[in-house]
Amino acid sequence: MLKEYREFIARGNVVDLAVGIIMGAAFTGIVNSLVKDVIMPPIGRLTGGVDFRDMFINLGSGDYPSLDAATKAGAATINYGVFINTVINFIIVSIAVFFLVRAVNRLRRIQEQPEAVKAVAPPPPPPRNEQLLEEIRDLLKTRA
Repeated sequence: MLKEYREFIARGNVVDLAVGIIMGAAFTGIVNSLVKDVIMPPIGRLTGGVDFRDMFINLGSGDYPSLDAATKAGAATINYGVFINTVINFIIVSIAVFFLVRAVNRLRRIQEQPEAVKAVAPPPPPPRNEQLLEEIRDLLKTRA
């Protein structure tokens, strides 16, 4: 069983998947920071200083100045501001993945292109001795 597990882990697909998951987690941190620290502050400024993280609907009876205060008090809330941030994260990630896939597809086309060019390229000229024999043949035909 240990041998089978070692073979399973050593397969390229499993290693590629692990690398993809690790890179995805790192990329998620970058995107979260981009949204939270770069994109949302200007949007909040345009909307009059509103912090989307603090946009929520309190389902209880208390009044809380922020989502953190409501969460600490144990109040039931609908956190639509957090949802807006998550949607923006998703849009940014999907755009980044689109450009990544587009670049990979472009590289694949470039790598496959030389083979297609080889198939269409004209065949190389015959060796010199064959060319001379063809010339002799053609001269003999014209004399006859």
